Amino acid sequence: MKIIVFLHDLVLGGTTVNSIELAAALRDLHGHEVVFFATPGPMQQMVLDHGLRLIPAPVARTQPSPGRMRALRQAIRDEKPDLLHVWEILPCIDAYWGAHVPLGLPVFVTDMRMQVTRRLPKALHTTFGTPEVLDQAKAAGRKRSLLLLPPVDTRINSMEHTQSDDFRAQWSVSPEQITLVTVSRLENPMKGESLRRTLQAVRSLGHELPLRLLLVGDGAARSRTAQLAGQVNDHLGREAITLTGAMRDPRAAYAAADIVLGMGSSALRALAYGKPLVVLGERGFAREFTRDTAASFHYTGFYGIGDGAASNANLEAAIRASAGRLGTDGSLGEFSRRFVVESYSLEVVARQLSGYFAAALADPPRVSAWDVLRNAAFNLREQSFRVRAPPPPAMRFLDDGSRAGGGNESVSLG
Repeated sequence: MKIIVFLHDLVLGGTTVNSIELAAALRDLHGHEVVFFATPGPMQQMVLDHGLRLIPAPVARTQPSPGRMRALRQAIRDEKPDLLHVWEILPCIDAYWGAHVPLGLPVFVTDMRMQVTRRLPKALHTTFGTPEVLDQAKAAGRKRSLLLLPPVDTRINSMEHTQSDDFRAQWSVSPEQITLVTVSRLENPMKGESLRRTLQAVRSLGHELPLRLLLVGDGAARSRTAQLAGQVNDHLGREAITLTGAMRDPRAAYAAADIVLGMGSSALRALAYGKPLVVLGERGFAREFTRDTAASFHYTGFYGIGDGAASNANLEAAIRASAGRLGTDGSLGEFSRRFVVESYSLEVVARQLSGYFAAALADPPRVSAWDVLRNAAFNLREQSFRVRAPPPPAMRFLDDGSRAGGGNESVSLG
């Protein structure tokens, strides 16, 4: 089977990593021919490193983008794919109106966000990243909905295949320090509150515990984050928080961690290393991954919504409890890694996705006049068909270690 993978752009982040690793696994393990169609960005080297071919897509300046739809149709004429695999909403809109409706090409959608959007056409085969969101999609009448858990390459994301000594030496991490690691974009939506609360927790606990937070990532909020980190360091009288900047390959950071704080794919990678994990979210959500919470996180995803309390007690309690167990419960690390290997490993997810593709080609969705009208009406009502000012280059390519949404895996710190 020949597949064109359509991604919005090749930014640093969980969705980008997932799409590239899955594409390579589909080729290597299941014999599919895979070509990428995406706007170039810092992760295009990862595409090439995996031996995948990239067809550069133009920057989308409108939503939908006539220019990108024209380029997509040209790629389809040149490549003659059997199927178009689309990641997230913006590429889905262009693929639906630019390829599925006029050409009848089967379009298969993967949406890893934490909620169902009505902007996705109902007629297309669509995967969702948690059982909870899948249940919501089916309840909304999306009969072609499927579960696809976010994949983790558990072979390379392991202590066995990752060195951490150089990373710890580079950032002068001493043996007596408890090293907290967060890999995240420094942007506004979703991630801002959790990052701000993490800095506050280090400030509150830093006299009690020898905490050292290494914040791996970059983005528009870096200067504000650095300012707040400096205030915490001044308050504690030592360098307790360090911003390392972006890392295209952050595996050494995970390996160096004593405790990882994060969400989405970043949380799963932490578990692949067998690391103690505190899962972050919005409105003050913070919870440890344990044997007791594993089933809940599997159902809802590695993310949560708290009660909105101003208190940072949940996060502080989770960090204190995780720190207190360091070196005393090695079986939790073994449980964590086994949890990821059995359900989220790249091999398991790629096998499932290959089966989905075969079933989609055996029962391809027809162009539905009702779905076309419904989707057009909804997008017009929501003013989705509009000019979108392109982000400046420095904003377009941002770092992230996770993704509970499209384009990897953002922060308001004010």
